[in-house]
Amino acid sequence: QGQLVESGGGSVQAGGSLRLSCETSIYADNTYCLGWFRQVPGKEREGVATIDTEGDTNYAHSVKGRFTISKDNAKRTLYLQMNSLKPADTAMYYCAADYCFSAAAFLVAGSANWGQGTQVTVSS
Repeated sequence: QGQLVESGGGSVQAGGSLRLSCETSIYADNTYCLGWFRQVPGKEREGVATIDTEGDTNYAHSVKGRFTISKDNAKRTLYLQMNSLKPADTAMYYCAADYCFSAAAFLVAGSANWGQGTQVTVSS
């Protein structure tokens, strides 16, 4: 089993931007779907953005138009560019990798392979 290592979290004011990165190790061989999920205390983890092996992407309705997921297989890195951040985006963000039928299915199903998470805090 490979490792997923997130970085790039931090504290920003509403309207600001952050870019999260995830070192995807063995999951960068383009047979896995990759994605970003987030969780706040007391709530279930939810899908934020996913990308499948064809490069098709899928986003949660709440982040569509503000967040962009991308990957660089050569660098074995997954990214999440987050713009126009809102206090509601405050959460622990996790990188995930797994086999999937589609990016849309992965957004809902989640994964068995997670990173340790990186905290994003947006203040009003």
